[in-house]
Amino acid sequence: MTQDVKPTRSNLFEIEDRIELSKRGHGLLEMKRDGLILEFQKILDKAKGARSQLTEEYVDAQRKLNVARAVEGDIELKSTAYAAQKRPRFFMKMKNVMGLRVPEMEAEDVSKPLMERGYGVMGTSSKIDEAVTAYENLMNSIIEAAEINAAVNRLLEEIEKTKRRVNALEYNVIPELEGARDYIDFRLEEMERETIFRIKRAKE
Repeated sequence: MTQDVKPTRSNLFEIEDRIELSKRGHGLLEMKRDGLILEFQKILDKAKGARSQLTEEYVDAQRKLNVARAVEGDIELKSTAYAAQKRPRFFMKMKNVMGLRVPEMEAEDVSKPLMERGYGVMGTSSKIDEAVTAYENLMNSIIEAAEINAAVNRLLEEIEKTKRRVNALEYNVIPELEGARDYIDFRLEEMERETIFRIKRAKE
């Protein structure tokens, strides 16, 4: 509040209400920030596990593919792949995590029973079946890892945004309001002293 504006009790009450509201909002945002950080730590642990599993399953799938290639040959592998009757389908929807909407991925026809894969089971070796199963598992792990990674990124964004709002209230908004309140309080006391002084002069 500038010094050329005459402060009033109404101004003081209004600013005190705004200070109280700002402090209440600050407390709620701190609680939200702490909750988001806890949730982030949980999901981060899941992300590390998913990444480790993804690496292991990728190595396993590559190894089984190489074995199948050695047993059946590239031509047989390609014809088996082309014979697949159903292609995987992927869907994206949203789920709620700590009040945030984060992506959730769903897939159909990734893991299929042996008899529904589309290629002739009797005419191929079990090494192809093992390679197909390994890659189905790998695909499921990729979907899970992608979903977790999206949740991690979304939580990080919200944590940073909430931190900025907490800091703005703590270091800018509330101190400025308290400074304005103290100035108004000081000016009102000064005006009261001046009024009392004028009354005394008038009586004299």
